[in-house]
Order: sequence, then structure tokens, then C-alpha cells
Amino acid sequence: MLMRTDPFREMDRIVQQLSGTSGTWSKPSVMPMDAYREGEEYVIAFDLPGVSTEAIDIDVERNMLTVKAERRPAAKADGVKVELSERPLGVFSRQIVLADTLDTERIQADYDAGVLTLRIPIAERAKPRKISIGGESGRKQISG
Repeated sequence: MLMRTDPFREMDRIVQQLSGTSGTWSKPSVMPMDAYREGEEYVIAFDLPGVSTEAIDIDVERNMLTVKAERRPAAKADGVKVELSERPLGVFSRQIVLADTLDTERIQADYDAGVLTLRIPIAERAKPRKISIGGESGRKQISG
């Protein structure tokens, strides 16, 4: 039910890490995610450690879900010299095309312990249902 819109983004992330430019991204970077179905809803969990809720933006336009977050550098005291900086800073974004079978009007978002969790209900029209058979030929008769 989910599709990635940029299959080369993960490769860009690996190249940035190998080239040593992962600490200062100039373009949006990918955020790791899990997606699964739980009962009558889809759950998408994004890893966003160190990001405040004010720095997270979630938008839905038709079936396109966009999640953006920004991790800013922590304020350093005077005289502090950074010896190693591996945690990525900057803008992170992810766009996901949602299936028509999901109810984008009722998405719920929670953020806890650095994980943004979106719960998207399955639309009523997409749920299985029984169809009754009417008419003369649809009636069953048992002869005894």
C-alpha cells in the first residue's frame, strides 16, 4: 500500500556517509522508517532522534504524505572544540504515496522517544463486506 517516490535517496545517503559529508547536508536527507498493517490501520514509524516536535512538519495532499524535520546543532559554550561530529544535522524529508484504500482524513500522529508514529485507518470502502444475493434465481430452495 506504500510506494517510495525516490528510489535513489538511500544511495545518496550512503555516498554522503562514505564521502564524509554526512554532517552538513545541503539537501533534504532520508529518515529511516518502518511501515506495517496493524488490524484496521497502517502504521508508519519514522526515526527522528534529537528533533523537537516544533521542528516536524506533516502534510497530506491527496495521496502524497510528506514528513519534514530539522535537526539543528546544539549550542556550544565558548572554548568548546568539536573533535568528532557524526550525527547528521539539517533537513530530513520523506514523501510517500498512500494507496486510495487509506483514509487520509483521519491520520493520527504521535511523537515519543525520538520516534514519530503515524496511524492511518483503512477506508471503509476498502474493507471486505458481505454482499447479499437477491432476486428469484438467487434464492435457494431445499427439497426434502
